[in-house]
Amino acid sequence: MPDWKKLIEGKIALAKKGRLLGNKTSKPSENARIPSGQKQVTNFPVLDLGIRPNLNTTNWSLRIYGLVEHELNLKWMDFRDLPQIKDTSDFHCVTRWSQLDMDWEGVSARELLMQANPLPNAKFVTLHSYDGYTTNLPLEALLDDDVIIAHSVFGKSLTAEHGGPVRMVVPKRYAWKSAKWLKSIELHEFDRPGFWEVRGYHNDAFPFLEQRFTDDDY
Repeated sequence: MPDWKKLIEGKIALAKKGRLLGNKTSKPSENARIPSGQKQVTNFPVLDLGIRPNLNTTNWSLRIYGLVEHELNLKWMDFRDLPQIKDTSDFHCVTRWSQLDMDWEGVSARELLMQANPLPNAKFVTLHSYDGYTTNLPLEALLDDDVIIAHSVFGKSLTAEHGGPVRMVVPKRYAWKSAKWLKSIELHEFDRPGFWEVRGYHNDAFPFLEQRFTDDDY
C-alpha cells in the first residue's frame, strides 16, 4: 500500500523545485502525438490524493451551480438518461507518462453546461471532487467537443481507483485537470486556483507547452 502522505509531500516538493527551475523544454518526442518530456505507456497508472471516497451509482450525484441560469442536480439515472457519447483521445500526466487512444464514454461537458445556461459573467470553473480535490479551468476549456464527463473507459465502467463512477476528461490539458470522482462544477467570474495549482503546478497545464510548474509565488 503506498504511503500517500509521503507521495503527496514528494509531489509538492517537486512542484516547488520545478517552479524554481522553470519549465525547461525537453527533447522532442519521436511521436508527434506525445508531448516533449513524456513517455508512452500502455497501462493506466493510478494517481490521486490517497483518499478513495465510498461512492457508487446509488449515492453519487453531480451538481452544476454558481453563475448559471439553471442549477442542475443530477442523480445517476438522470445522468445516464442524457445523450451518451463516445470519444477517443490521448491522456497526458504531469508525472511524464502518456497513454494514447483512450476510449471514453459519457456525457459531453459542453452539452451539460449548455443545459445549465452559463450567465454572461461566467468565465471560469472549479471542478470539485468527492475526495476534497479541486482544480480550475477557463469555462471555454470545458466547451471543447472532446471534453467528456466519463463513466466508462475502454468499454468498461470506471473503477473506483480511476475515479468512478464519474470523472472529468479534458484531453488538451495535463491529467490533473481531469478531476476524478466528480462531485460538482462551479461557475464563477474570476479564476480560483485549485489543489495543485496553489502548490506550484501551472495554472494552464498545456502538455505540448510543457506547462508543468508555475513561476508565480503561492
